[in-house]
This record gives sequence, C-alpha cells and structure tokens, in this order.
Amino acid sequence: MTSAVAPWVRTRLRTAPGAALALALLVALTACLAAALPRALDRYADAGLHRAVERAGADRTSIQLYAQPEYGIVSEQDLRPATLAEQYEKILATVEKPLVADRHQSTYGVRTSTNMEVPDPWLPRPTGTPAQVALVAQQGLADHVRSVEGRLPRGPAAPADAATPEVEAAVSAATAKSLHIKVGSVIHVPGESRAPLAVRVTGIVTPRDPSGAFWSGQPLLRKPALIRMPGPSSDADKYWLGALLLAPESAPAMLGTPGNPWRYWQLAPAMGALHAYDVERLKTAVASLESGPALQQARSVTGGLMDTDTDLSEVLTAYSRLREGVSPLVAVAAVGAGTVAAVVLLMSGGLAADRRRTELALLRARGASLRGLAGRLLAETATVAVPAGALGLAAAVLAIPEGRATYAVVAAAVVTAVACAALPLRAAVAHRVVRVHTGREDVATLRPSRRRTVAELTLLVLAVAAVETLRRRGSSGDELSYVAPVLTGVIAALVLVRLYPFPLRGLARPAGRLRGVVAHLSLARAGRTSASAVLPLLALLTALTTAAFGGSVLTGVSAARDQAALLAVGADARVDADGPLPSGLADRLRHAPGVSALTEASIAYQAKPTDGSVSVPLVGVEPGGYAKLAASTGLGPYTEGELTGTRAGGVLPALASPSVAKAYGTRPFPVLLEDGTTTITVRITLVRDRTPAVNGSEFLVVDRAGLSGPTARPTTLLLTGGGISGATLRKATGDAGHVQTRSEERARYVNSPLQSGAEDIYTAAVAAGAGYAVLALLLSLLRAAPERIALLARLRTMGLTRPQGRRLLILESLPQALLAAAGGILTGWATVHLLSPGIDLTTIALAAAPSSGGNAELRTSAWSLAIPAAAVVLVTVGVAGAQAWWSGRRGSVAELRAGDTR
Repeated sequence: MTSAVAPWVRTRLRTAPGAALALALLVALTACLAAALPRALDRYADAGLHRAVERAGADRTSIQLYAQPEYGIVSEQDLRPATLAEQYEKILATVEKPLVADRHQSTYGVRTSTNMEVPDPWLPRPTGTPAQVALVAQQGLADHVRSVEGRLPRGPAAPADAATPEVEAAVSAATAKSLHIKVGSVIHVPGESRAPLAVRVTGIVTPRDPSGAFWSGQPLLRKPALIRMPGPSSDADKYWLGALLLAPESAPAMLGTPGNPWRYWQLAPAMGALHAYDVERLKTAVASLESGPALQQARSVTGGLMDTDTDLSEVLTAYSRLREGVSPLVAVAAVGAGTVAAVVLLMSGGLAADRRRTELALLRARGASLRGLAGRLLAETATVAVPAGALGLAAAVLAIPEGRATYAVVAAAVVTAVACAALPLRAAVAHRVVRVHTGREDVATLRPSRRRTVAELTLLVLAVAAVETLRRRGSSGDELSYVAPVLTGVIAALVLVRLYPFPLRGLARPAGRLRGVVAHLSLARAGRTSASAVLPLLALLTALTTAAFGGSVLTGVSAARDQAALLAVGADARVDADGPLPSGLADRLRHAPGVSALTEASIAYQAKPTDGSVSVPLVGVEPGGYAKLAASTGLGPYTEGELTGTRAGGVLPALASPSVAKAYGTRPFPVLLEDGTTTITVRITLVRDRTPAVNGSEFLVVDRAGLSGPTARPTTLLLTGGGISGATLRKATGDAGHVQTRSEERARYVNSPLQSGAEDIYTAAVAAGAGYAVLALLLSLLRAAPERIALLARLRTMGLTRPQGRRLLILESLPQALLAAAGGILTGWATVHLLSPGIDLTTIALAAAPSSGGNAELRTSAWSLAIPAAAVVLVTVGVAGAQAWWSGRRGSVAELRAGDTR
C-alpha cells in the first residue's frame, strides 16, 4: 500500500484556489453579519435604556433612602459625617446585582424635612409672603462645582450641636440670582427654643454637571422654586423656596431649628452597568431596595425608620413595554436575514458537490469509504472556513465593541459549522450508493421523490400555520410567527420549481419550428438545467421576500409618521396664537422661503353650542382656500360651494365631526362664541372625520365671512410648501405666535434608540436580502460557467457567431432569472398583504406620539419589490454576456481543452 504523494487538503486547495477564496469570503462575510447582529441589538437596546433613564431625570431615577428620626429623636452623633460615611458604605453593600451605584454621583447627607420661613426683609417676596429655605448638608460638594465665587463653607471651630449660633453655607448661582443672595449675606433661620440660627453665605457655586444626580437628585439644590400656595389661582399666593448648602460638619446644628432633620443616602444608578437584557433583574434589585431584603438590611444599618423613594421601577417598566413591542418585529427581520444566509451557505456547498460530482463518484468507485470521503471534505472546508469565521467574528467585535460576546461567538460558530458541513453532507447524500454513471436529472424531466413531496407538504402546513398565527395574534404571538415571511418564500420557491418545467415544455416545440437555432437551443439548454437548481431558486425567493417584507416595514413606519405629523400640524407648518394674530403677519409669511400657499383660520376652542354646557372648537375659514388645503392633505376634503354663504334665516352651513353631528343633528342650532356675547346659528351640512385646523374628534367649520368683529380675525395660519424652515418662520413670527412644522413634529416621534435601531435592522435586512440574492445568482451562474464556455467553443467550430453565442447564453439564463424575479415580486407582495393584519408597527413608528390616529400598518414598497428583482435579471444578463465575451477572447482550441480536462 503506497502513501499519498501529497496531503488531500493541501492538494485540493492548490488545485482550486479560487473556489477556496470564494468560500472564505462568503464565510467571513456571513460570520461577521451573524456576529454583529446580536451585538447591534444589545447596543441599540442598551442605548434605549440609557436614553429612557436620562430623560426621566435624576430626581426620578435616583434611589433616595430617608431615615426618619425614631420617635422624633435623633442624636448629634447620628448626623456627624463619620457616622453617615460608615452607614453609606454598608448601604452600598446591600445593593443587589446587576444594579450598581455610581459612586461619583451618589452621595449622602442631612437635610431638613420641613421648609422654614425666614424673616429677612431683603429676600424677595413676589406677593408679600416671606421666602422659605431648606438646610442641606450634602457630602462631596467640592467635587461637583465648576467654579466658586467666594469660598466653600467650613464647619464651626467647635463640633456643631443644637446650640451652635452660626454656620456657613453656599448657594447655587441660580439660587443666588433669584433670591438676591451675595457672598457675605446672612440668613436667619428660626430656632427651636433658642435664638435664630445665623447662616452666613460664604460662596456662590456653579454646578459642574447640573443634570447629574448629585445636583438633580434633589432639584432644589441646583435652582430655587417659586411655590404657589394651595387654593384659588392668584398672584398673591407665591413665595420663593431655596436650599442653603451647609458643610457636612455643620449638620448637627439643624437640631436647633424646627426643620426636623432627616438623614438620607442618595444612590444614582451607574449607566455603564444598565443593560437591557438585565431589565427584569434590575427591577427585582430596585424592588428589594424599595420594600424587600435590601431595605431590611439597610434599616438594620441605620437603626431608624427608613423609607425609599424612587421612580426607577416605573421607568424600567415603561422601557420594557417599549422593548416588548419592538423585539418581535426585529426577530422577524433577524430570522429572515438568517435564513437567507443559511440557504446561501447550503447552496454553496451543494454547488461545490455538484461541480465535483464526477471526481467524488470516481473516488467512491475506487474504494473510498463514505465516512472517509466525508471526513476529507470536512477537513478541506474546515481549513478554509474556520479561519474565515474567526476573521468575521473579529471584524464584528471591532466594528461593534458593545454587546455580549457569547451570542456573537455562538452565531459565528453556527455559520462556520454550516459552511463546514454543507459540502460533506451533500456529498454523502449524493454518493451514498457507489455508481459512476447517473441518469439525467433535468428540471424538465425529473419527477420529485415521495420524500420530497412529504417534506414540501410539511413546510406548506407550517407556513399556513405561521401565517394564520401571525394574522390572529400578531407578531408577539409566538416563535412560529417569526418565520412566517420566510416560510412564505420557501413555499413559493418549491411551488415555482414544480411549475418551472411546464412553460419550458410548452415553449420548446414552437421554438423548434423557428428558422434560427438560438431560441430552440437556449430553451433546450434551460430545460436541461440540473434539478439542484431548487436551492438557488430557494435562496433567491427567500432573499427577495425578506427584502420586500423589510421594505414594507420601513415604508409603513415612514407613512405612519408622516400621517401622524400631518394630523398634529394640519399642514406643512402652522402658526397659532391665543388671540388674533397681527394683521401683517400673514403677508410676511406668505412670501417666506418655501411657502406656496397660506390659509387663515379663526379658531374659537371654547365655543358653546346650544345650552353652553359643552365646548366645541369652532373654526372660521375662507371656504375656497381651506377646501384646497383639505384636498391636498386628504383631511376631510370638500367642495368650496358646500360651505360658502349664509342660508335662509342667517344660518351658516357647517362641516362637523361625526361625534358633533350625532350630538346636534341637522337642525339649526345656536353657538355662543368665546366673547360671551356673540351668537351665530349653524346647521351641519357636511360630516368629515378630520379637518386640518383641529387635531381632535370634535369640531365645527364655518365660513369666516359669517363671523364678525374680533371673532373673524385669524388666530391660526396653515402653510403648505416644500422646504419650509421652522427657524425662518419663528424669526418672522417673533412672539406673535407659536410655530409648528410637520418635519419637526415627525422627528419628535423617534425618541428611543430602540426605534431607530429597529429601522436600521430592517434596512440591513433589506440590503442583506438583496445582496444574498445577487450572490446566490452569481454562485449558480459561475458553477455553470465552464460548461457554458466549452459549449460555445464547440458551437463556434460549427459556425455559431459571437453575437449568436452571446444571445444563446443570455436566453438560456433568462428563464430561471425571470422566474425568480417575477416570483419574488409576487411572493413579496402576497407576503405583505397576508401578514399585514397581524403586524402593528405603532411601537416602532410612534412610540412618543400621544395619538397616532390609528395603528401603523405594513405598506407595500414598490422599490423593495422592484430593485432586487431587477438586479437579479440585470446580473444574469451581465454575467452571461461577460461569459460569452471571455469565451470569444480565448479561442475555441483553448476552451475545448479546458472543457475536456474538466
């Protein structure tokens, strides 16, 4: 027995370096995308959580632990910094993972729980009521100020106690400005059974991070508040409330005031430790501090009646609801893109096995075992795929540093495993029986096996169940609904493969009677395409369906935001005022850049029909211009004559919402205007669900010519046009009115990285679907390239011209490409319409919108249907033309030799 001259793997890689390089690129790209997906999801989810916590504000998300005096008694020792610091460290130890306190922003101290009125006459009294102050001795002031006018407060020379006559304090710059405090000012805080406590202001500080938890956990520290006293609204019931920041050593002096000092420990969550995948555990940790074991441990440390105050649980719960609405839709995109990538990987292995069928059959005929052959093929592909998969993983980690590494490693490993196993498994199935010659396996002649029929019927049942589940229970139903779009594409591919032979058979006979040889020969060649073409077609249709579904999601999100912004504004821009607008403003804005039309309206929001018990917004408009606006926006269009003029008896025709029409009917009824004296009589003649001037379900619209005096003057201007600038309108309007633009309103609806991240995922799914579709087509065309080039060489020796050869290759490739393109368009359109009732895009599109005017639904995207399908056809024609051109350059003798050796 002789040993091999060279190892198998090295020999095969040297023989076909191009195929090895192509496999490496495919695995590296797919592994990179697969590893990047979970990390991108983590990054978007974490960014969304951080945004939610930041927007809630430190006063809501900080965890405030207050120790009330037990039986109203607290000792001086309990208020001293050393005692509080020791308790602070022990309280930090009770915080349960994954909740982590930010030590830089967390703090502790003593503050008066009762605000105290100070008699100093130089403090401002807006309505005659004396100002009030709170005394706060918070640890770490020096580390959180950017600048100090004067100096920071110091503790008294002797240890502070209830009898300390004077202490030093600092105030924030905002407090000093509002309360007229200067360096050296003395504020006299009332004493408890003693003389007032003199608080000397030694410094005015500017916060380094005003929005941080140190300053905003208790907003009073940063800026004072103008408090309105309980009772009827009146300017005579206001007073200032500010905070005086004492040195921590001065805290025991609060015992000599009626402020009832409380100890507190303020824990700010560390943003870097907040991860979306830990939300449930975070909520558990917060609940433990609110009323669980952690709170009990903290109480044992402080020895007082401790309570916890925080809204962090509510913030986390609101974020969880948003994430639960977005995650199922993202899962649909991820499953679609992952399936397309898996099919292309399997297809590459199948095409490689088909290309090497003769070689492998010969090895089996010469005694190679099935296990040994599969093992060598596995080693061959692993030598290329494993380093490529590792390279793709490294690229994903470098591109997206955030996110969990475990899921990225698993995703890249799965991609690598599929790439390694595709060729050995396909070869093992094809060569399980030793044979050298095989019969024809043309698409047009081969009958599908029973096992294939059973498998296809099983997939069909699963697809129908997935679609029905999605339609009934929505995208959050279960995991089966996530694969509904993919299964729809798979079933369409299987159906088209079964139908593919029939048109070929039908066209072959008429083509045979034509005088030219190209049409008949191209159809014959298309009919002799290998039956393994089911995998490329499956990849194409799955990719096209994924692209179409992703495009429809993006289109639906965009349309929902456009509609919601239009409902909120009523036009491309609007200017509103509480009263009549200046007379010259409309003319100035009419000539502003981008404005093509301007419609005036007078809106009386407190108009009272009939008995005056209910208010209904009454809109006075110029019927002609308003009719054009309503028609262009699609919000309650009508014709000008239906609202013009005054009917008999001075009755104005009115356009009303359905609820108003139901309440007042079609009879004439009086409407009392906002001035309380003017009354008009209207009769509802038109009913519309919407109207541009009012964003609500109740309104009356009448001809403004029927109004008189101030009630007829415009209070709202509705502007239409492209490229209207909100800044330009505000500059022209000044303080005369409030400006809203449709573009700014639309941008307001995207308030979380979760939403923008979901859109990015769908954009990537569309791009990946289109890219893998083209890649699948290229792989299948390149697999047949040697045979086609050899065929052209033989036919040229028989007199076939180069133009005829080019047409032959193009026409031969077109049937499958046209089938894939047409099937992709049809399948994508059908998928969108089948799944639309079960997909609600409102969470992605309008999470910040108070009212969306209905659910956001899938919208068919013509671009996502047409562009990938057109790319398939163009790539097919381009590759076929390039093959014909390359064959013509080399010459027939070289091609025939190449074909023979293959």
